[in-house]
Amino acid sequence: MTDIRRTVLWVVFTMSLVLLWDGWQKHNGHPSMFSPAPAKPAAAASAPAGGVPASAALPAATAAAGSPGVPATTVQAPASETVEIRTDVIKATLDSQGGSLVRVELLKHKDESDPSGNVVLLKRSAGHTYVAQTGLVGIAGAPNHLNAMTVQPGARELAEGAQELVVRFESPEMGGVKLIKTYSFKRGDYAVSVKHEVQNLSAAPLSPQLYVQLMRDGSAGPGESSFYATFTGPAVYTDKAKFQKLDFEDIGKNKAEFEKSASDGWVAMVQHYFASAWLRNAQSPREFFARKVDNNLYTVGMVFPMGQAAPGASVSAEDLLFVGPQEEKKLAVLAPGLELVKDYGWFTILSKPLFWLLDQLHKLLGNWGWAIIALVVLLKIAFYWLNASAYRSMAKMKAVNPRIMELRERLKDKPQQMQQEMMRIYREEKVNPIGSCLPIFLQMPFFIALYWVLLSSVEMRHAPWILWITDLSAKDPYYILPVLMTVTSLFQVWLNPAPPDPVQAKMMWIMPLAFGVMFFFFPSGLVLYWLVNNILSIAQQWMINKQMGVQH
Repeated sequence: MTDIRRTVLWVVFTMSLVLLWDGWQKHNGHPSMFSPAPAKPAAAASAPAGGVPASAALPAATAAAGSPGVPATTVQAPASETVEIRTDVIKATLDSQGGSLVRVELLKHKDESDPSGNVVLLKRSAGHTYVAQTGLVGIAGAPNHLNAMTVQPGARELAEGAQELVVRFESPEMGGVKLIKTYSFKRGDYAVSVKHEVQNLSAAPLSPQLYVQLMRDGSAGPGESSFYATFTGPAVYTDKAKFQKLDFEDIGKNKAEFEKSASDGWVAMVQHYFASAWLRNAQSPREFFARKVDNNLYTVGMVFPMGQAAPGASVSAEDLLFVGPQEEKKLAVLAPGLELVKDYGWFTILSKPLFWLLDQLHKLLGNWGWAIIALVVLLKIAFYWLNASAYRSMAKMKAVNPRIMELRERLKDKPQQMQQEMMRIYREEKVNPIGSCLPIFLQMPFFIALYWVLLSSVEMRHAPWILWITDLSAKDPYYILPVLMTVTSLFQVWLNPAPPDPVQAKMMWIMPLAFGVMFFFFPSGLVLYWLVNNILSIAQQWMINKQMGVQH
């Protein structure tokens, strides 16, 4: 019984290392040890190549490429012109080739690594591709994202006092139809309204289908770390199947499993802190697709039937294109489940209320660093009696530890007798060797959930605390917080009863050093939370040891 507590700590330590290694593997594109490869979908249920419904006709522009459904991006396109617009929160570039959105710069989110000085989420360059595209299928030769469109005259910058900026593209007649695409950018909003109007210029009724898609290369997002894993890739949401993340590797192998059709839902591209998503909240049939379209290019999207248009008539549809930060409260308003792009992992049920509480503390204190400290204090208060029970068990263990050490030395050649004597001492002193472990396990989900809150919240980006800590999402530039965290962890080891086994005793000192090295590269907000937790734990344990007369 005397080694049970050490065994539990070893399990925690080993699992932590395993999880860190698993995160490293996923970060470098290798499969997770805990997520077996999904079964290959049955042929009958498989989406056709390109992920587009079988009913969708092959656009003429893609015939040469041999890619059914949504047009392949590798087809040679005519020269196009770009249009740059600016609102108070974004600077965007649209391309007349298909009227696609090919660049979005977030003016309120800084990124020193980008030449613009801001986060550039959507981008089309030699080294990175991430764009939003739309077009028509279901009618041979209908306009798609590869065809030239004409941009109509209009304002290119949101005027003082104006609430909306409109950019309109028109296609020539193709396949008997004309496509009009209208972007409406609103003040203070990262959600862009995109309206598609299809005019039937033929002599017969037509039933066009609209596709919307996000195309991105499979590279990691900017600012991602090798020391903790965050998800980058497509996601599909439906009310039935909920939030489904798709790995680029699975898409490339045609092994990605997700809901293929529904009357609700959306698609997104997710990365650390930021996301883009095509949204339509109105109940209407839609089919989802995800595919690899080039060596390192992937698409995720939806196809909607637009209804029948009589000769000379038109049909239209309006969708939202979100491109911006993962601000949880704002995302929840845009579409059901959209806040799930802010990925808390397994502990979402705990992380969401913890973030709500953290946000309330921030409103009260006006600083995210102090809000983190206040939240840790509240958690320690909530678990005070649970921790007190654990620390009393530790204090009792430390009080009898000299007797246990002497016993192990004296009876080291008689293990059975030694075990009996140890049990007798524990009974006499009313010591429970595992009494300090259960409270730790009960609290662990809450602190892991808080870890993911701090790791995932875009609100921490460039949020200052005090003095040298000017960005809670970045590592401490002078490593002061990691050093203090490591020192407090070592002090906790000194407060605890030493293991009777000399090898275990040495390892108990090595563990905080190993964790301390990793924390040198963690965001300072995470290190601050752990440091404050350590300090409060030390204070409580020191007080209880004093009350019980345990010598340090």
